[in-house]
Amino acid sequence: MIERRIEVTTDDGEMTTFVVHPEHGGPHPVVLYLMDAPGIRPALMDMASRLASAGYYVMVPFLFYRGSEFKEFGQSDADMHRRKELMGTVTPTNIVGDAEALLAVAEEDPHARDGDVGAIGFCMSGGLAVALARALPERVVAAASIHGAFMVRDRDDSPHRGLDAVRAEIYLAWVDGDDTAPPESIPVFTDALENAGVRYEMDLITDAVHGFAPTGPRYHRASSELHWERVHSLLRRTL
Repeated sequence: MIERRIEVTTDDGEMTTFVVHPEHGGPHPVVLYLMDAPGIRPALMDMASRLASAGYYVMVPFLFYRGSEFKEFGQSDADMHRRKELMGTVTPTNIVGDAEALLAVAEEDPHARDGDVGAIGFCMSGGLAVALARALPERVVAAASIHGAFMVRDRDDSPHRGLDAVRAEIYLAWVDGDDTAPPESIPVFTDALENAGVRYEMDLITDAVHGFAPTGPRYHRASSELHWERVHSLLRRTL
């Protein structure tokens, strides 16, 4: 397995990005692996490596780069407050330019396969993965939102709006009782998908809480393994 850190130039600055892919058997399909609110840390990189080991070229960008140099955040009050501020710098609109910059870099790497790509997001990035499927339908053919937050927003670029352009298949792991994605937003989102004719699957997770996928205080093994099964199946079908 090859893992390296690079700097990707976007219109807004330099975005630290980790690239993980197998050493042999390429070129590999590209998957954009979008970080959750706690940021890039060993638990997230372990997940990226697990995905890459199945034969993917995984790119993990530090999405807080507009307001911070790369760092691993801790659990101090100061770090938690800072992360909350930085979450506001990432939107369903500006993630598109980030993705375009990432894909431009991948196009120059012989280990990365051209053509269709996937996007997977966690927590704050669940809706961002869907936004990429909407904005880049010519590239994104698979998108997954894992315990996604703020999936329905009162703004024009909300992930549930404008889905007619989507050609991707979408998977949603939605946590029941999640304050960041309340139950009343589920039919709003699924109705939008169905009205747009988008292929999707959704699991309503009832025995785990928001943040169940990566190892940590909220990790729930059964639910996390379910998300792995669904994501692998989605990527096999589409990539």
